[in-house]
Amino acid sequence: FQNAALRGWFSPGQVFVLDEYCARYGVRGCHRHLSYLRDLMDYSENNTLVDPTLLHYSYAFCASHIHGNRPDGIGTVTEEEREQFEDIRSRLLSLLDNQIIHFRYCFPFGRPDGALKATLSLLERVLMKDITTPIPPEEMKKVVKKCLEKAALINYSQLTQYAQIEGVCKPGSHAAPEKRLEDMMRLGELCIEVLQQNDEHHSEAFSWWPEMMAEHAETFLSLYTVDMDGALQVQPVDSWDSFPLFQLLNNFLRCDPHLCNGMFHKHLQDLFIPLVVRYIDLMESSIAQSIHRGFEQETWQSVNNGSATSEDLFWKLDALQMFVLDLHWPEPEFAKHLEQRLKLMASDMMEACVKRTKAAFDCKMQKASKSTDFRVSLSVCTMFNMLMDAKKQCAKLCVLDSGQEQQYHSKIDVLIDDAFKDMISSMVTKFAGVLYGVLSKLSRYDEGTFFSSILSFTVKAAAKYVDVPKPGMDLADTYITFVRQNQDILRDRVNEEMYIEKLFDQWYTSSMKGVCAWLTDRLDLQLHMYQLKTLIKIVKKTYRDFRLQGVLDGTLNNKSYETVYNRLTVEEATMAVKAGDGLEGITMRDSDEEDG
Repeated sequence: FQNAALRGWFSPGQVFVLDEYCARYGVRGCHRHLSYLRDLMDYSENNTLVDPTLLHYSYAFCASHIHGNRPDGIGTVTEEEREQFEDIRSRLLSLLDNQIIHFRYCFPFGRPDGALKATLSLLERVLMKDITTPIPPEEMKKVVKKCLEKAALINYSQLTQYAQIEGVCKPGSHAAPEKRLEDMMRLGELCIEVLQQNDEHHSEAFSWWPEMMAEHAETFLSLYTVDMDGALQVQPVDSWDSFPLFQLLNNFLRCDPHLCNGMFHKHLQDLFIPLVVRYIDLMESSIAQSIHRGFEQETWQSVNNGSATSEDLFWKLDALQMFVLDLHWPEPEFAKHLEQRLKLMASDMMEACVKRTKAAFDCKMQKASKSTDFRVSLSVCTMFNMLMDAKKQCAKLCVLDSGQEQQYHSKIDVLIDDAFKDMISSMVTKFAGVLYGVLSKLSRYDEGTFFSSILSFTVKAAAKYVDVPKPGMDLADTYITFVRQNQDILRDRVNEEMYIEKLFDQWYTSSMKGVCAWLTDRLDLQLHMYQLKTLIKIVKKTYRDFRLQGVLDGTLNNKSYETVYNRLTVEEATMAVKAGDGLEGITMRDSDEEDG
């Protein structure tokens, strides 16, 4: 009956029976509780869970009796009871030390609730010299600190045994570097899990000394440091497989207010700073070489939003920046340095990419045909798209998150905008050159020229005998086809509407200025029938085609167009009086019946 009850608290009935027994047979209260303590500690030392509050109750009763504050009114204490008390006190101190050292195993997951806190309270009571003088806080703290230092060693030893990697991590191990790093990752995960469990389930019990658990964690991690350093030292020089280990540990440490930038955290940063710097150096060199090789072999085939080289470049820059961002470097100054360096690197790479693209565009345009056979090549459209993509990527890759002046971003933006202006201007110049070629052919029919005189004389002489075919509209039709097909190519292949509109606006304006200048040079001359018919068709079709492409009325009806329209209308009226139906229905007046 009594042995069964000693495992925990007595029931009210059991207490009544024991009280009656002790009163009837004269069992002293101090002797009774000393017996309780002795038996309870026997059970506890044999790994049977005993409520520390029960131990505390019996110990407090005996201590008050031994030290003279007797709640039962008995005024004597035997020498045997005093000796038993000192022996029990010594055993109890040893038992409590052992339980605190093995707190993870004696109180797993903080169970039973409040048991660890009650154990610490009992330890403080046992350390008191007498019943009225409390133990100094520093002395209690010193005892707990020593227990937690031993706990760190035991916890880490148990962890390495559980992970079955104890021999692999030791200096002089012949395990492969990859195996040692893999074991460190697994052991690191287990260490983090242990520290998280300690914080979740046991930190409340040590709330009187919050820094004690932080010191315990640092001691625990210092043991891990030895194995980690050994594993990292045997890794190849240019191996980057250890970065996941840094991310694993850093992501845990930076979120812990007590361990963030602590001793282990700073040691971890010192280990990886050279690796991060070297990795960025090598990646910068590799990306620069890939740009050089890529543009030398570039075919300018469209790939997503640009070319193969640009897509590869932007992917690598983004991947590198995301890699460094995912490191979540805890030290602000070095984190800022990394960000600035990556943004500057991206800016330099973008600049090289834009300049190489612009040079390739200029080379393409120089080799392009100057006749109406000219068609905008798909490679030129790819170059436009690549610059547009670079402008979009610039906002992400070259902008600092700190909110400071974005000098890198602004510099690249200006460079890309200037490249766009030059490319549009070059394209418009090429289109204008084709128009000038057409107008040059029309110049042969100028009134008073040698060619015009011979042509008129030959036609009139031959017309007396046979029907002479008159010059057709092949020249106008060829030019109109040239305009329409290039418009369709640009509309289908260039991604950004804004730049298409700019190009079409400038192209239309340049065309009208060219025709206006050509007509101005012939103010004193009457246009030949062929010249008039060709110009009317070119001007009307150009106007309608660009209106269909979205050019606004303000641009369409500019001063050059009005001058051309008025001149051709006058010439048309003059020719109608002079040649009757010689224009064959071609007129500047709008007509829905006119052929497309």
